[in-house]
Amino acid sequence: MRPLRSILSRIVVLHIIAVAVTTLTISFALTWLLDRAIDNIHDEAMRKQATSIAAHLRAGPDGKPILQLPPEIEAIYSQPYNRYVYAVVDAEGAVLFSSQANRGPVFADWDKSKLSSEEERRGDATISGVSLRKTLNDREYWIQTGENLSNRDALTDDITSGFFREVGWITVPILLVLLVIDIAIFRRALWPLKQASAIAQQIGPTRTDIRLPADDVPLEVKPLMTAVNRALDRLDEGFRVQREFAADAAHELRTPLTVVRTRLELVEDKELVAGLRKDLDGISHLVNQLLEFAEVETAELADDETADLRDICEDVAAFVAPIAIAQKKTVSLTGSELPVLVHGNAEMIRRAVLNLAKNAVEHTAENTIVEFDLATDGTISIKDAGPGIAADEKDAIFQRFWRRDRNRSGSTGLGLSIVRRIAEIHNATLRLDNAPTGGAIFSLAFRRT
Repeated sequence: MRPLRSILSRIVVLHIIAVAVTTLTISFALTWLLDRAIDNIHDEAMRKQATSIAAHLRAGPDGKPILQLPPEIEAIYSQPYNRYVYAVVDAEGAVLFSSQANRGPVFADWDKSKLSSEEERRGDATISGVSLRKTLNDREYWIQTGENLSNRDALTDDITSGFFREVGWITVPILLVLLVIDIAIFRRALWPLKQASAIAQQIGPTRTDIRLPADDVPLEVKPLMTAVNRALDRLDEGFRVQREFAADAAHELRTPLTVVRTRLELVEDKELVAGLRKDLDGISHLVNQLLEFAEVETAELADDETADLRDICEDVAAFVAPIAIAQKKTVSLTGSELPVLVHGNAEMIRRAVLNLAKNAVEHTAENTIVEFDLATDGTISIKDAGPGIAADEKDAIFQRFWRRDRNRSGSTGLGLSIVRRIAEIHNATLRLDNAPTGGAIFSLAFRRT
């Protein structure tokens, strides 16, 4: 049997089991209490019957005991099935008076104390009653009264079945209503956990500032929430140190790079200078992207910020066009010629589009076109004529420092991760598809204002 994975389902199942066990326990307890109450009533009735008979037992003129019972008492012992019986016996066990047809004692062997409870088996029947001692003319006699329990058990069964028949039918609906109420209570009790789960889903490498609510949760869960929040504090601190290190390192590298670039002017070997300048350009590009990445990692978007995608596309296309032409490639811009206003930061969106454009120019083949397309719904698409992206690389290319060919210079592996981070900040959709005619299509869909 598969274990229940939902806390609510576990609680409900355990509650059903508990209700079932409680119901059975109450049923057995009620039956036991009913039997006990009937036993007490039986013992008291037998004592009263013996006392009543003893009151009518007296000595005759000749000193012998005589018993004259009024009709209402005689009627008790003349009922069908001999439910109630009595007998008067002396110390030797001789029966003086008896309501039984055989004129025998109720109990052949009895306790000769003043008052005692007695029970005797007769075939399939059980006779239960009392023995009461009475003294007449200095002689002791015992009045024995008993009840045939087989008749009593039938009566008890009738009472019990009648009780459950009259009351039991309403128990099931009550239990069902109670179960529904309990489920509602459990859902309400677990609601803070659902809210905490929804908040936890927002936590990620870029949102380590979010914390789980620890005040409104049940006390049993509060230590877990507190421990998770402390772990997030440590994680947030680690990310902060990492970002500050990257930014500080990049800032610190800029100055020595500028100094080295200046001193290259003093080197006479032009071929060596050209090689060193190329290496310096790669390092400078890495430093700039590290700074850019550190900036967008902590960037936030204001609610009232808007950006015109048409202006951004024109600006980026104009910027990369000379680079593309120098590599025997061209750039085209199609789509909406009217302003396309979206909710976003113009500078960050420009960075994202520029990184996609540079990536397209770098990978498209010579004598091909890098196509910018702007849709009126706020979607920017950039298509190249390169080799496309393999299916197993579609997720990897957005990771930091990922490069298909690590021996290839000029690429830092940060550009597309910056694009993804900017898309996350703007709650935009970033898609990557391979064009049917070859090449890759990167799309950024923003929310229109």
